[in-house]
Order: sequence, then structure tokens, then C-alpha cells
Amino acid sequence: MSADNATRTIDPATLRDLLDAGRAPRLLDVRTPAEFETSHIPGAYNVPLDLLREHRGELLAHLDDDVVLVCRSGARATQAGQSLAQAGLPNLKVLNGGILAWQATGAPVNRGRPRWDLERQVRLTAGSIVLLSVLLSVVVPGAEWVAATVGAGLAVAALTNTCAMGMLLSKLPYNRDASCNLDSIVTQLRDPAAATASRS
Repeated sequence: MSADNATRTIDPATLRDLLDAGRAPRLLDVRTPAEFETSHIPGAYNVPLDLLREHRGELLAHLDDDVVLVCRSGARATQAGQSLAQAGLPNLKVLNGGILAWQATGAPVNRGRPRWDLERQVRLTAGSIVLLSVLLSVVVPGAEWVAATVGAGLAVAALTNTCAMGMLLSKLPYNRDASCNLDSIVTQLRDPAAATASRS
């Protein structure tokens, strides 16, 4: 299967119709556990992007043919789709516009403790580094190059639609949940009924 098949999309209205009709695809939310805790589509499974990439082979055996990938806006879900498509999973779709588009339609979401999403964390971290390095350059010659490096990294992130800073931040304890590991995810995928409480 080509990676192009991983980039097919489904709009929020169509997905909601499928859920309402009882023909729900398997929903994999590839955001961090912290983002997932803040809000997620009812019935979605949290499979963070880095875990999905590392263990796609093990996960593949527990996924249905019909999978919809969800993230904040669609970028991480597209990356997850390409990874799963390369592993041979058919019928992948990405929720067009991600959870933001889903919420904009007034569709139901399960809400938990509010956390900053990864994109907001990246903006805070990058902005703080740039500001501090420019201020520091007043007394430390050359410190402005740190700001230039961060700027270059953000430009590369935009051009490649990836973000090294975001990947690093996703590994911080703030964004992690000890219960979100391969074993717990596989257990939920094997027995959806037993996992309902943990995903509500």
C-alpha cells in the first residue's frame, strides 16, 4: 500500500454520521496523553504518535481494517497514517481538521483536566528561548545565534511538517501518562468493552 492512501481524509460530519449510525471506525487519537485527557472524541483510543511509530508492527495485529486517525489539526495524524500504511494497514483515514474541526461542529467530546496542547507548548518554549537569547546577547556576544538556531528550526518544521521541539516536549512528564504504554493500549484494543471506562 502506498503512503498516499494514508492521507485520505474524512470530514467531521461524515464521521459523526458513522458514529451515530453505529458503524464507528476504530478511532486512534495520536496526540499526547495530556492533550487526550483535555478533550477527545468519545470512544477514541489514545495511541501517541511516537509510540505508534515505534510499535506499529505490534499495534497492527490489533487494529481493524477501518481506522480514523485524529490529532489536533491533522498533521500528526497524517504522519501516523503514513507510518501505518507503510506497515500495510488498509483503509486509513485522517479526520480533516482534527479535534479542532470536530469541536467546531459542536460534536460531542469527553473533557478532562485542561492541559496545554503541544503546539502551544512549542510556541512558549521557542518564544522564550528567542527572547532570552536576544536579551542575553547584550552581555554575552554571540548569544543571538541561539535565537537564529531556533528560528531555523521552526522554518524547517514548517517546511517538513514535523517538529523536533514538539517531539522532545511530548516526552516530558507533563505530556505523559504512565498508564499510556504499549501493553495498556494493546489490552484496550483487544477488549474494547473493558476499555470503555478508561476512555470515557
